[in-house]
Amino acid sequence: MASSLQSHLTVLEASAALYASSPAFQLPRCDLQSGDVEDWSPVTYSQFQRDVEVFARHWARVLRTDGIPQRSVIGVWVGGLTYTDVLHIYGLSRAGYIPQLFSVRLPNPVVVFELLVRAKARALLYDAGFASILADSPVPTHCAVEFHEIDPRDEPLPVLPPVLSKEDTLFVFHTSGSTSGSPKLVPCSYRWFDAAIMKSHQIGAPKHDGRRDVTVWMGSMCHIGQTFMLVGSLQHGACTIQPSKIAFSATEMSEMVQKCGLNRLNQFATFLGGHLKNSRQNPKLLALLQSLDEVLYSGLPLAREEETWAYQNGIKLINLFGSTECGAMLLSVGGSDENAPLLRALRGTSYEFIPIASARAATQSESGEHTSTSQLRELVILADSGDCPDSSLRAADGHFHTGDLFLEVESGLYSFRGRDDDWIKSENSLRCDTKAIEDNVLATCADLVSQCIVVGNGRPSPVLFIEQATDAAHSKLKREILRRTRQFHSRRYLHERITSADMIVIVDKGALPRTATKGNIRRKATEELYQPLLDKIFGI
Repeated sequence: MASSLQSHLTVLEASAALYASSPAFQLPRCDLQSGDVEDWSPVTYSQFQRDVEVFARHWARVLRTDGIPQRSVIGVWVGGLTYTDVLHIYGLSRAGYIPQLFSVRLPNPVVVFELLVRAKARALLYDAGFASILADSPVPTHCAVEFHEIDPRDEPLPVLPPVLSKEDTLFVFHTSGSTSGSPKLVPCSYRWFDAAIMKSHQIGAPKHDGRRDVTVWMGSMCHIGQTFMLVGSLQHGACTIQPSKIAFSATEMSEMVQKCGLNRLNQFATFLGGHLKNSRQNPKLLALLQSLDEVLYSGLPLAREEETWAYQNGIKLINLFGSTECGAMLLSVGGSDENAPLLRALRGTSYEFIPIASARAATQSESGEHTSTSQLRELVILADSGDCPDSSLRAADGHFHTGDLFLEVESGLYSFRGRDDDWIKSENSLRCDTKAIEDNVLATCADLVSQCIVVGNGRPSPVLFIEQATDAAHSKLKREILRRTRQFHSRRYLHERITSADMIVIVDKGALPRTATKGNIRRKATEELYQPLLDKIFGI
């Protein structure tokens, strides 16, 4: 029944046949002292397939020795930023297992162990850096290996088990923010991934007929964004460059263009925003950005001034709107007219933009603009859409309510207007539940804190602003807040934690901006009012 469904493995098989000698990746060779990239070396599609099969044989033998049958869930706790990480993930799949992918930004082993148990995982493949904290693992653990460490003994390539149902699980991801002290499981079925392949095919389509595009790693393969973008690139025989780091410099980007032929830039908005800002004073950087066939950003809205600058200066900007649960959903029109930034649904999806009645939406819009709630619509992924996530994540009506709010500017064209909740997104576009932090502070520090609010949209870390309820010295007050909230933060992703006194700001009582009617503290207004201080905290 499910034999016609595509997966990352069927995409690789087809592309290795079509583009055998073309480069699938460009891997960096870095200076050991400086860490700077000296050059890149290509890995062809045929080599990529062979390498995946080597890793498949390795893990088939290791897991069979553990007595773990195919179709078992295997945890993968690696950086996700290297070619070898891709080989581990694809190799596990090719060996017939289901990778459960953990972010290195979730460094608390207790939470990882809980999620392994929740997913019924049978083993954990881990980065060597985690070796010292895995003594209490509920499942067997195996260190991720480098290519030269794989035992060369002959091992037959495993026969893949049949896919009996389109609802069979192919991957397990996790929400990028914590709810009730832990991320949620995001199981991805063959049905869901088949839809992701269809959508990524649209996004990865070449900008010029007959040209093989060259793009760049966007984020960790342990998150859905890079997994999605890679499978889109593979379908078109494109090449993906592995940079020295995700927040690569303008110099490295220039090297990618000159040495690897980079013509399509994919970046999270925070990192692209830095390049756009610097291009105002750097004509060479501006010319480089103008020369690219596409500059795609995702995860967060770009700052209005950076977006305007890009369009005014002929940069071919594209906004990709998505989430862990659904993958990519909306893509901007592009071009240079007034509709260029507007978003529209990808083809083959089944979505509705449902009018909302929430009174909070207008005041909490991330855009900073006041919009009547009567005009705002929530994006809802309908149950019959191939990318509607697992039933465990859907609402009682059977659909998936994203919580993302939009204004319909023209028929079928939308402008993002923030979220109808208390979540913000960090620098690397991962989510953070600000209200959970605020509730914990007020519950544990009621005698110290009168009011508080958490901000930090697009920042590396959240920042806690408090109006104090005591005359204690600021340094002593910060230390006590950190002590009382330490256990709460220990279970959260790195990008959600407040573990430094530098991330706590104490202001006078009544200093935080409030709404005129109910007197609620305004998150967006606080962020804008204290922007210079936030920039200073983060060394900008």
